[in-house]
Amino acid sequence: MQLRDLPAGELPRERLIAKGAGQLTDAELLAILLRTGRRGEHVLDLARRIIARLPEGRLSELLRMPAQELARIDGIGLTKAATVLAALELGARAQRRAQGRPRVDEARAVADLLLPEYRSAPHEHFIVLPLTAKNEIIMVAEVSKGTLTHTLVHPREVFTPAIRCAAAHIILVHNHPSGDPAPSAEDLRITRTLAEAGRLLGIPVIDHIVLGADGYYSFAEHDLL
Repeated sequence: MQLRDLPAGELPRERLIAKGAGQLTDAELLAILLRTGRRGEHVLDLARRIIARLPEGRLSELLRMPAQELARIDGIGLTKAATVLAALELGARAQRRAQGRPRVDEARAVADLLLPEYRSAPHEHFIVLPLTAKNEIIMVAEVSKGTLTHTLVHPREVFTPAIRCAAAHIILVHNHPSGDPAPSAEDLRITRTLAEAGRLLGIPVIDHIVLGADGYYSFAEHDLL
């Protein structure tokens, strides 16, 4: 079933044009991206079902899903999954750029920025923050998503975003799903490896911050870099 099958006054696309995107519900906006439902399920019902399965209905959780995982939801498929993820990422980038480049002069500022998104993440995410010489964040690049116990990272993936945006230096960040930000032996090993790679590339690693449920651990603050 398609959007055009709805009564004219209920069509999300027409409501968006007439009243603005801000007047539509999350389900209506998602339905516009999906365009069609599936046999026996209207596209709006499909959109509501997708949102209902997200933790607290947070659309940001969709961005955590690889396209293949989102595509496995009944009624989605790879084409719709790519459309939804592209639209959400575009919106997230626009919002970050509209806010300007936040400056981070201490680990607490990084934790305050990223904890709301990653404190309850069920998997480890490894993030790179390429910085200007004035410690302004150029971008937030998630380079790896791991399992409950470890994240696989490689210097190539870590430094590619920094090289592309000509960063002066970088901060590494990852979360611990356990909630305890204390670094593991593997965290120490990865930090040493990446810090050495940064020295060779001329892009120093100035901190590695581990996010927990309500706190953080900074390698720089503990003189481990």
